[in-house]
Amino acid sequence: MLTKTPEQTFFVIDFDSTFTKVEALDVLGEISLVGRPDRDDALNQIKTITDRGMAGELSFTESLELRLKLLRAHRDQLPALIEALMGKISDSFQRNREFLVENAEHIYIVSNGFREFIVPVVASLGIKADHVLANTFVYDEAGNIVDFDRSNPLSANGGKPQVIRGLALDGDVYVIGDGYTDYEIRESGAAARFYAFTENVLRPRVVEKADFTAPSLDEFLYHNNLSRSQSYPKSRIKVLLLENVHPVAVQLFEQEGFNVEIRKGALDEDELIEAIRDVSILGIRSKTNVTARVLEHANKLMTIGAFCIGTNQIDLTACTERGVAVFNAPYSNTRSVVELAIGEIIMLIRGIVPKSNSMHKGEWDKSAKNSYEVRGKKLGLVGYGNIGTQLSVVAEALGMEVYFYDIVDKLALGNTRKCKTLDELLAVSDIISLHTDGRKENKNLIGEREFGLMKQGVIFLNLSRGHIVDIPALVNAIKQGKVIGTGVDVFPEEPKTNNEEFISALRDLPNVILTPHIGGSTEEAQANIGNFVPAKLLEYINNGSTYGSVNFPELQLPLLKNSHRLLHIHANVPGILAKMNNIFAKYHINIHGQYLKTNEQIGYVITDVAKEYADEVVQELKGIDNTIKFRLLY
Repeated sequence: MLTKTPEQTFFVIDFDSTFTKVEALDVLGEISLVGRPDRDDALNQIKTITDRGMAGELSFTESLELRLKLLRAHRDQLPALIEALMGKISDSFQRNREFLVENAEHIYIVSNGFREFIVPVVASLGIKADHVLANTFVYDEAGNIVDFDRSNPLSANGGKPQVIRGLALDGDVYVIGDGYTDYEIRESGAAARFYAFTENVLRPRVVEKADFTAPSLDEFLYHNNLSRSQSYPKSRIKVLLLENVHPVAVQLFEQEGFNVEIRKGALDEDELIEAIRDVSILGIRSKTNVTARVLEHANKLMTIGAFCIGTNQIDLTACTERGVAVFNAPYSNTRSVVELAIGEIIMLIRGIVPKSNSMHKGEWDKSAKNSYEVRGKKLGLVGYGNIGTQLSVVAEALGMEVYFYDIVDKLALGNTRKCKTLDELLAVSDIISLHTDGRKENKNLIGEREFGLMKQGVIFLNLSRGHIVDIPALVNAIKQGKVIGTGVDVFPEEPKTNNEEFISALRDLPNVILTPHIGGSTEEAQANIGNFVPAKLLEYINNGSTYGSVNFPELQLPLLKNSHRLLHIHANVPGILAKMNNIFAKYHINIHGQYLKTNEQIGYVITDVAKEYADEVVQELKGIDNTIKFRLLY
């Protein structure tokens, strides 16, 4: 489908930190200097010399002489070096092996490194040995590397332009490299373009001299409309992560080659509208609201990850209408919330908080008044989902009687008892803990009437959603003694950043534990979420799978092999699949696999097809009535 290499274009590729992720002589030093007491110091010197040479601050000949002197390497150490370099081939080169093999006649490796280790490494991806232009080592009788072939132009300054001219290539020459010597080819007029390759290292002086920057080989191929492993270079996929998501999430996205932007706090609507332009993946927690108005400005948005349990801060209907898949972390912080609930129940029923506050004032109040055990007490759970069920198991282990109410019919675990109505649960419970979802219908689920139904002296916890409880009603119940212990982790209005003041009528009330929405804020939970949510987002971006999405039809797709994958999102109306298949039949396209699932709003069709097809196919698929989004993977 994509244009192959034009006959008149040749590609000159650097080796160190371009074809591979590392500088080969640095790696050789790690091997040759084993056991030397000055190993670390020598390695640092070698790296410094390499960087200065690559940046053009040191003549190449001098750089090479200094490094070889420090290395004290031997011929017998080269096989270990080659093995190490095989594992350090740049990711985007490995992905695009097919391009390298198919266009081997037009690709040259031109390096100031050494043929002894370069040839076997590049040959593994289809590069021809006689297209490798590099230095060679000089050995003494014992096999020690003592020098380099000084007659080779690549051993001296300005050698690369001289070598390229000597090839007498009949066509344009495009250079891909990370060092100043690569730029010199373009500067001398021996190449038409120089691409600063930044996948592995970014050298500012080199980047500023380049015609273009290539964050990966995918990007270079995309820029030149050449066959590549990815339908869209990953460096062009922008990720915006808000609200201090765990660093492991940042790492996972960066490892994929995505362009990641991080902002510590939440953004209001206008700020998010400004920030979301050109963003493909948005990651948020609970304080950022993704509204329909925000989505109107999200010109490239493909998916949203909620790094938390709830998604009520996201307009799911608007996301679905625009073909934006939403994922969350429904299980990752369950244990953390349960432990907080158990801890607060014990603290509140023992009256620990007021006693601790008195002690800090120098007061000694050794008394059992309003201090009870949890054993034998009746715990009422409003909501029996992932957190409610696990809390019931832990509470039973502490000897509590557990009751629950849920609008969905749920199977009770252990000895837990189901209440038919919320009123029944409120009346029977000594301790009430809320674990409901954030749907709008649950606003003020617990108000004056519900507090009136509770036992005198009840313990009350809300670790679920802020808008579920009528705060003035809760304050009144506390002041009247109806509620003698309260734990609240979520609030109708919360500060967007840690620098804003928390304002609430619950402040300064007796035996009240207030926590800043940290139910899931443990290192373990945040690490779990940081791994779980990106995994779902990456499955969707890279494979099209929607398993675990809260708004898309759920499809778990097989890995893409020897096919192109066409992803078609459309309004759920009759006849779309038939129209798609008519197009495939019209162009005699062989279908390797096809998957369809719908929900009330949309249909999601995935078709794996043979690689050879006309460009018109994609345009006709995009032009089908009621198409929302179309994407291509290969």
